Amino acid sequence: MTAKDKPRIGITIGDFNGIGPEILLKAYNDNRMFEFGVPVVYASPKIINHYKHLLKLDKLQHQILKNKDIKNLQPKILNIVNCLDDSFDIKPGEASDISGQAALTLIDEALDDLKAGYIDLLVTCPVNKNTIVPKEGTFSGHTEYIAAQYEAAEPLMFLVSDGFRMGLVTTHIPIKDVAATISTKKILDKLRLMNHSLIQDFGCHQPRIAVFGLNPHAGDNGLIGKEEKEIIYPAIVKAQEEKILAYGPYPADGFMGAGHFKKFDAVLAMYHDQGLVAFKSVVFSEGVNYTAGLPIIRTSPDHGTAFDIAGKDLADENSLREAIFLAADIFNHRREYELYASNPLVIKEKKSE
Repeated sequence: MTAKDKPRIGITIGDFNGIGPEILLKAYNDNRMFEFGVPVVYASPKIINHYKHLLKLDKLQHQILKNKDIKNLQPKILNIVNCLDDSFDIKPGEASDISGQAALTLIDEALDDLKAGYIDLLVTCPVNKNTIVPKEGTFSGHTEYIAAQYEAAEPLMFLVSDGFRMGLVTTHIPIKDVAATISTKKILDKLRLMNHSLIQDFGCHQPRIAVFGLNPHAGDNGLIGKEEKEIIYPAIVKAQEEKILAYGPYPADGFMGAGHFKKFDAVLAMYHDQGLVAFKSVVFSEGVNYTAGLPIIRTSPDHGTAFDIAGKDLADENSLREAIFLAADIFNHRREYELYASNPLVIKEKKSE
């Protein structure tokens, strides 16, 4: 891949009192990371210099961008977009309203640049939801916040590793609300998003998707709940009618225990912990959170701010590294997919269906 072909990777450092700045600097302390794209980091000189000194990574080069001209980007160093006024104290391990609002500022700045075409994709480091207060509503997570910016009512939270992909029907809602939230239409919409993402973003041909049930033993044929028979299975049937290779519903515990996930390209879970417990039991330090169903590419490490180890040089950068790899891979897959979809023979075949 030539320098001209490399994507411009926007990276927000997240909560500056968490491990975001640390894992960023550790990841790019390996010069091979620059081969995957040009890093454009949303932070401030004060934060970057503080953590470089703390981690003894002063030799890692960076520049502060004075204006947003693509020509000024350097491919082999960190390009820092200064988004903050630096009138704050950095206190690793401490949640604060100041660091929370700073994290939101970085997200907003990066999203503006993504829409303007200054960066090609976005990787977000962890934030503390409790300290972020947007202008409207509440902040329940990157997935929902970014989806709202693109008016995408139903994005897909997609947990991804090299050999395992897990999507969620519902995300950050209380368990007591899950059964009332799922519907045949909602599950079908998620299956459509997942199927399209597997083809467009991951290069899968005729992807196979497993679907979890909601209740223990997938309802045990109606003895422990009727959601499987009345809601989930009808969604699978409708998906199959659309030539989506969806199967289930499967009991989550037996499915995972027997390793059946290895036979599928992805799994769709009904709620957050059902999916994430399964995913993180198989993949932990290298998992990536991807928001599918958006016109843009956004990934993040599959972990939080880890305030308990922030600033102690204990954070593992592997998940961020994998998030960067995945974002670059999806960027390339989408370019290939666009070339394929624009092929006159493919267009003619679709019209004849």
